[in-house]
Amino acid sequence: MTWQGDTVYRTGVERNADVIVTTGTEVPGYRILRCLGIVRGIVVRAPTIGQGLVGGLRSILGGNIQEYVDVCEAARHDAYVQMLAHSQHLGANAVVGLRYDATEFMAGVTEVLAYGTAVQIEGA
Repeated sequence: MTWQGDTVYRTGVERNADVIVTTGTEVPGYRILRCLGIVRGIVVRAPTIGQGLVGGLRSILGGNIQEYVDVCEAARHDAYVQMLAHSQHLGANAVVGLRYDATEFMAGVTEVLAYGTAVQIEGA
C-alpha cells in the first residue's frame, strides 16, 4: 500500500475531471453562478486488528506509525469521494471551501468529515 512514504491515497487518486475542488472561496479563472449548498462525506473508521497490533507495537518506539497513517488516509479519501458524489447529485461542477474535520467517536474509532460548498461555475 505504500511507496516511498506515500500511500495510494496521496498519489493523485482524488483528482476528478467532473468537479473542481478547492480550499479557497473561489475558483481562479471561473465565475460562480449559483451556490447549491453544503455538501459532505462522513466516514467512521477504526484500524483493523492487524493495524492496531502493529501500530500499538510501533507506538512504543515513537515516530510516524504508517499503519495509522494508512487508516487516516483511507478515511479522508472515502469521505472526499462521498462529498464529491453528494455535490454531483446536486448538479455542482465545483466545490469551494473544502475542509476536513476529525473527531474521536470513541476509543480507537474516528469520524472523518469532508465538507464544502457545492457551486455551479461558468466555463467549466
